[in-house]
Amino acid sequence: MEDVARLAGVSMITVSRAIREPAKVAPATLARIEAAIRRTGYVPNLTAGSLASSRSRIVGAVVPTIDNSIFAETVRGMSEVLEAAGYQLLLGQTAYRADAEDSLVQAFLGRRVDGMVLTGIGHSPATVRRLRAAAIPVVETWDLTARPIDMLVGFSNRDAGAALGRHLLARGYRRLGFVGGAEERGRSRYAGLAAAVADVPGATVLRQELAAGTSYKDGRAAILRFLELPEPPQACFFGNDALAIGALMECARRGVRVPQDMAIAGFADLDIAAEVTPALTTVHVGSRQIGEEAARLLLARFEGRRVAPRIRDLGFRVVARAST
Repeated sequence: MEDVARLAGVSMITVSRAIREPAKVAPATLARIEAAIRRTGYVPNLTAGSLASSRSRIVGAVVPTIDNSIFAETVRGMSEVLEAAGYQLLLGQTAYRADAEDSLVQAFLGRRVDGMVLTGIGHSPATVRRLRAAAIPVVETWDLTARPIDMLVGFSNRDAGAALGRHLLARGYRRLGFVGGAEERGRSRYAGLAAAVADVPGATVLRQELAAGTSYKDGRAAILRFLELPEPPQACFFGNDALAIGALMECARRGVRVPQDMAIAGFADLDIAAEVTPALTTVHVGSRQIGEEAARLLLARFEGRRVAPRIRDLGFRVVARAST
């Protein structure tokens, strides 16, 4: 740092500020410091800085998967807001396994992250105890509960499942199918769908619960199991768009017309949902906004500001397209 300061013609304090809070340094000065850092190959010792300040300026985030873009927009929105404030995002994926979340949370806390973002509200008692004992800001995402660990940004998966179910029932479909994960969010979407079906005489719903899997391949396999039934569902609701699009591709391969022979709907409203043929009916949940708002809540707490309300319901909307 001394070498960088000498080359840039500034104090070591200014170099430190440029590294940790670049927005507070004049652009011309910042440019000289960055040039000096490149010339010297200097790498800041962030661990030493965090020991001195009790801040690591790192946020840990846990997501189920990075295999497709279901959670990618949430991560992107979170990362951009945090980076602009001088924080870095440390990311881990669980592959939908509770034990993997436990291990990641423990590892992140061991690295003294300043805050944590979790996906969903279903956590082991041990993880909840660790997070509360750590006394750092925590944001749960992608669901709703009246009793979050700390703060929450999401929507009601149950209400979203019910809304999509009502859409399918309003189109005249009575034999419905559901394909979704065994995690709490998937179960909630199914519960909402089942509640909507229960309100309509003669309507039924068949369920396929996936232990894990959000890929196109999983969607193709699931639709095949439905198509092999003596009376396949008239409409299928998939717990995410990747599964639904896999099902659409398998239907096209086998000459099953969508929606004439079987309607298909997804969840999340990925960019590809509007581009496939037929365009996919889905539930829009504002994935990017979830990440941005989660980051803003953390930053407010880092800065000592009061957060109210702690629970942010960003809502959802059914996007009706040609597949249903």
